[in-house]
Amino acid sequence: MAEISVCVCTFRRPQMLDALLTRLAAQQCPPSEIVVVDNDPAHSALPVLQAWADRLPLRTVHVPQPNIALARNAAVAQARGDWLALIDDDEEPGPDWLALLLQTQVATGADGVMAPVLARYTEATPAWMREGGFFERRRFATGTPVFTEDSRTGNVLLRAAMVRSLPGPFDPAFGRSGGEDTLFFSLLHRAAYRFVWCDEATVTEEVPADRARSGWILRRAYRGAQTFVRVELYPLAGAQRAWRATVLGARALAQLGASLLLAVAAWPRSRVRAFFWLRTACAQCGKLSALAGARYLEYRA
Repeated sequence: MAEISVCVCTFRRPQMLDALLTRLAAQQCPPSEIVVVDNDPAHSALPVLQAWADRLPLRTVHVPQPNIALARNAAVAQARGDWLALIDDDEEPGPDWLALLLQTQVATGADGVMAPVLARYTEATPAWMREGGFFERRRFATGTPVFTEDSRTGNVLLRAAMVRSLPGPFDPAFGRSGGEDTLFFSLLHRAAYRFVWCDEATVTEEVPADRARSGWILRRAYRGAQTFVRVELYPLAGAQRAWRATVLGARALAQLGASLLLAVAAWPRSRVRAFFWLRTACAQCGKLSALAGARYLEYRA
């Protein structure tokens, strides 16, 4: 039987962490251990972790410096399993979650298995945002190869030896801006590791009221595009880096103009389509700002 370490990084979400641990306790395929890293300087997860200490095979770490990459690195360092199942503290898996991930890995021999994160909407989410699918992510048939653009650390099973083949393995330079997971998977894909999709191993994630806003969606697109540029340029140097930056900048400028025109044209007919193009325009601004050296900090103390 495979030894699986479930790794959770948490930051000021004790109630959500408690809900997640409740779900992990009910897994049909119990993990060999659950590694929880509290990245809050105030150690807000401590009461929850103490309450569960005698009921779950917990290993806990306190990383007081807010930096998601440092927190993920601490989880990897503490984990002892042959496989690492990474899940976010605001996600809730079904009872067959781990079993389905492992089943797909055994069937495919993949180095990693990705699975869906489904949005749970509340009354705070406007109907037009739901209609536009702004919190939805692409899904695939089980067994489909997955590449960097669809790889995330929320809901994934990874071969531990592969993870440890990278220094870090997460780069702390991305720890406040976010995007450390995009870089991580980009490097693993370049090293020819293989990832597949498991569409049945779903987890859900509530869309809180502070995210169900136009501003949050636009900022997310801006930050995500900054990450894209930084990851694209990460392995390059010298003339090759300068040329790639020039190409990315020229493309972003062209797409910025086109998306703004399309947003204006779509507004009289469809607010959803207009916002889609406005989000695209914000993403191009993110790319250009990254090329200029700007960094948007997604994670703040």
